Amino acid sequence: MQDDKTDRTKDDRKARLAEQLRQNLQRRKAQTRARRAGDADSRPEGIGGQEAAATEDGGRARDD
Repeated sequence: MQDDKTDRTKDDRKARLAEQLRQNLQRRKAQTRARRAGDADSRPEGIGGQEAAATEDGGRARDD
């Protein structure tokens, strides 16, 4: 019975990792297409995005 549970857990983990890999690949393909088209990258800058930019600018969020 314990083997069934560990097998199921391993299968669930494999499924989660496969889904994350697919999402990552789709995101990378979209970034490549955007760069090829000359569009700007739509991701926020840095790790914190707007929040990090606000602290660097003296507390004001940038309105680009």
